[in-house]
Amino acid sequence: MVHVLSSRTLLRPTDPGRSRAFYGEQLGLAVSREFGTGEERGVVYFLGGGFLELSGRSRTPMPPDPAVRLWLQVPDVAAAHDELRAKGVEIVRPPVKEPWGLVEMWIADPDGTPIVLVEVPADHPMRYRPGI
Repeated sequence: MVHVLSSRTLLRPTDPGRSRAFYGEQLGLAVSREFGTGEERGVVYFLGGGFLELSGRSRTPMPPDPAVRLWLQVPDVAAAHDELRAKGVEIVRPPVKEPWGLVEMWIADPDGTPIVLVEVPADHPMRYRPGI
């Protein structure tokens, strides 16, 4: 078995400065580390138990891959909605309690990468499973 010590998702934005402003200022993600110099320098943000790295630049603007999305669990999606809207983040879909019991809100980064903010209610089986 592969012994994984850490993990990260790597994105190559079309406009690195705009993406750093989005993830660092609008979403308020904390910086783990920075490397390199100039406009295309890399920044690694904390994402709970993982990391998000923005580095380099995508030379050809392309629509985001529909198979890629960020799923970020937050304690209160309604509060995140209000905070992000106040910071000018476009809300693709406001918070909705899904049939499977999670509360989800959808946004997108400046390149269109879908981001799902998820609240796991206290009574949801992901939090507590009797007998286990």
